[in-house]
Amino acid sequence: MSKSDEIRDQQRQTWDKFSAGWTKWDELVLKMLEPVGVEMIRSLELQGDEQHLDIAAGTGEPGLSIAALLPQGRVVLTDLSAGMLETAGANAKAQGLKNVEVRECSVEALPFEDASFDTISCRFGFMFFPDIPAAVSELQRVLRPSGRISTAVWAEPPGNPWATIPMAAISAEVELPAPAPDAPGLFRCAAPGAIAGVFRDAGMHDVVETEVRTNLDASSAEEYWSFMTEVAAPVVAGLASADDAARERIRAATIEQVRTFEVDGKPSIPLHARCIAATR
Repeated sequence: MSKSDEIRDQQRQTWDKFSAGWTKWDELVLKMLEPVGVEMIRSLELQGDEQHLDIAAGTGEPGLSIAALLPQGRVVLTDLSAGMLETAGANAKAQGLKNVEVRECSVEALPFEDASFDTISCRFGFMFFPDIPAAVSELQRVLRPSGRISTAVWAEPPGNPWATIPMAAISAEVELPAPAPDAPGLFRCAAPGAIAGVFRDAGMHDVVETEVRTNLDASSAEEYWSFMTEVAAPVVAGLASADDAARERIRAATIEQVRTFEVDGKPSIPLHARCIAATR
């Protein structure tokens, strides 16, 4: 088995394992990431009858919002995780969307003919792909000439305390292994121009990078803690390496930091993403 295959298998197992948590917290995540989806959809310049592909769709966004905007079009949601796609399909049914289908597959081996889609979206997927240039090549293959692609990645860690707060608390208690260079992870594509450069190197044009800043709004610091310990694999793995006393200290330190972001008694924790759009 190649290294890329090993990474894909690990990713599939991880997302399947945490799919129940993502389903449980779907409403919170939808609100948290809505501004990112809005920017991605804007940059696709939809006309109303496109054939659209959503990669690493998770529980369905922004693909489901795009489907609602394309009553004469078609949206295909793809993901490695069958568990995540089960929720995406249920969400499509609950919203009464008849122009949506789901396909379990890898971005490096898409089961579609050349030039099958007018537009492609991929929200927070690129940083987990084993081979990003290979993924872009495959996306270009299934995208028609002059078709648009839009993606979103997390920007640098200082702008994303929603993700870094618990990991900092864990690092104070547990010696975490250093990730391998270019290993898949939340901030792998955080450098300005990282994905834009890959698009340009692949021959794409009209490349535009847009900053999106918003917040994760929780009802309490305790709710935030529950959310992160049910959806964030690195947090769960870090906690598993700590003893009971250390886990309680990690929890207390995280809640204390989260409360510094309270507005009217409720945490509103900043997040910073970049949306990158391009034309084939």
